[in-house]
Amino acid sequence: MTESQRETERKYEAPSADDTSWLPDLTGTDVIASVVDQGTEDLDAVYYDTDDLRLARASATLRRRTGGSDAGWHLKLPLSGDSREEVRAPLSEELPDALRELTLSRTRGAELRPVVRIRSDRGVRQLVASDGTALAELSVDAVRAESLLGAGTRAAWTEMEVELAPDADLGLLDAVEKTLGSHAIGRAHSPSKLARALEETGIGAPRVPDRRAEAVVPGSAGDEILRYVDERVRTLVDLDPGVRRDLPDAVHQMRTTCRRLRSVLRSYRSVLDRKVTDPVRDELKWLGAELGAERDHEVLRERLAARIEELPRELVFGETAARFQMWDVGDTSEARLRTLATLNSPRHLALLTSLATLTERPPLRGRAARPPEKVMQKAVLKEYGRLSDRMAHALDLPPGTKRDKALHEARKAAKKTRYATEPARDALGKPAKRLGKRIKAVQQVLGDHQDTVVARDAVRTVALAAHAAGEPSFTWGLLYGQEQAAAERAERELPPVWAEASQRALRKALSR
Repeated sequence: MTESQRETERKYEAPSADDTSWLPDLTGTDVIASVVDQGTEDLDAVYYDTDDLRLARASATLRRRTGGSDAGWHLKLPLSGDSREEVRAPLSEELPDALRELTLSRTRGAELRPVVRIRSDRGVRQLVASDGTALAELSVDAVRAESLLGAGTRAAWTEMEVELAPDADLGLLDAVEKTLGSHAIGRAHSPSKLARALEETGIGAPRVPDRRAEAVVPGSAGDEILRYVDERVRTLVDLDPGVRRDLPDAVHQMRTTCRRLRSVLRSYRSVLDRKVTDPVRDELKWLGAELGAERDHEVLRERLAARIEELPRELVFGETAARFQMWDVGDTSEARLRTLATLNSPRHLALLTSLATLTERPPLRGRAARPPEKVMQKAVLKEYGRLSDRMAHALDLPPGTKRDKALHEARKAAKKTRYATEPARDALGKPAKRLGKRIKAVQQVLGDHQDTVVARDAVRTVALAAHAAGEPSFTWGLLYGQEQAAAERAERELPPVWAEASQRALRKALSR
């Protein structure tokens, strides 16, 4: 059993924990009316990581802590700004399996072991509003760290944390920091106790191999593409715990990230050697397909549920709601199990290892050292050419199954073209952004059309099951007709949207 909460805090250097006369009066700062002493706590935490500090390298921490009000296992995952998500599990001797699984995208299956022990004598104060609401917690920690690797080197320091209450305004932290700054109290130089402990006990700060010093020319095509690939790989790693916990939209975002990586590795084969990247692309395709079962059902469920809800009650015959629920529960459960099995599989961990190797030791080709403009222009225009050919073929076909398939192929080409523009936006500027925006509009219409194809197939399957059970199928036929009408609408909208995206001026501006 785990629970999680968002944690937003800032750390500061502190002169002393025993004598806090240096701490300024914070009453009157923003909405703080009083500072209430909450006493002291003795905290004892053992931090776990791999031998090569893969969690720390990915800005995550895992600890087992005793003492204080929240004793237990804590996994902290990075969010934006000063925030992190803290996932907690009850105190136990062994690391809970649920937390171990949430670390897998970062550890890639490597063994977790104790690396640092950190003990803190903590003095706690609450920053309180005039109505008694707790706005934040201010703590001053006398910290003692001990390496659990090698010689057991020790270090000690004092620091202060200001942690925002869950519903408090982020502006409070800025106001407190301004007051602290006016008294010469500055931010801590380390982002976390663990990072400082690693540094000061001599274990060493976690480092990613410096590929720039070895092979990458700053500002080159290789530099631009690798920056984009690095970001997508980090996103994939960061999303993994959210997918495991079934957080909203996590599966969709992870699947889209797979597609972006696949497309860019394909579009920029002149920069990254396809002998290395093609096998990675194959595995990304596999991962996206496995995630697709859950995501596709999620989209379809929401679409059909909305359709049924909008129908007049007199047009909903028989056991429509029960039949829909039977279809939904069966497919949802199966898809969810498939997703979890995929993320826990050796194949997924092997893919994550391949992606880490790709970013740390990139397989650069000769053109990677060139300026990015020409290299990226050529890649984007090549993808655009494929899209243009597929659109022309699809629009020449009469309505029907063949056209549906051709439009789906055009949709996939539109995604590849749009994704090819994304790493090129800094180098090519507004023309790449404008083309990407126009292609996104085409992709949206094609996506709407494909949704009707999938929905019609699902409605037909459910209708056949209803008919076989002796249930009225009128409502399902009505839903099928609505999806058919939506498909025809999308096909009417497509030509003018494509005309906007296929203007010669767009291609000409991109080629300058």
